[in-house]
Amino acid sequence: MREIVRTNDAVLISAVEALLRGAGIHHLVLDRNMSVIEGSLGILPRRVLVAEADERRARDLLRDAGLAHELRPDAT
Repeated sequence: MREIVRTNDAVLISAVEALLRGAGIHHLVLDRNMSVIEGSLGILPRRVLVAEADERRARDLLRDAGLAHELRPDAT
């Protein structure tokens, strides 16, 4: 799995998930439930991961949606 987005913005996470789901790209959001530990302050970023095979397509999708500035640096 490759991390493509890391953010504290719950709205952005929802938008990214909707885009990925709509494109049929399987993804995971890690650290979503850390708010229980942090006291709902939103200080711990959530991470969106996709399979390595889907990384390029996911990155292209987010770029096309105007979210290129939210992408983590490309590991390849």
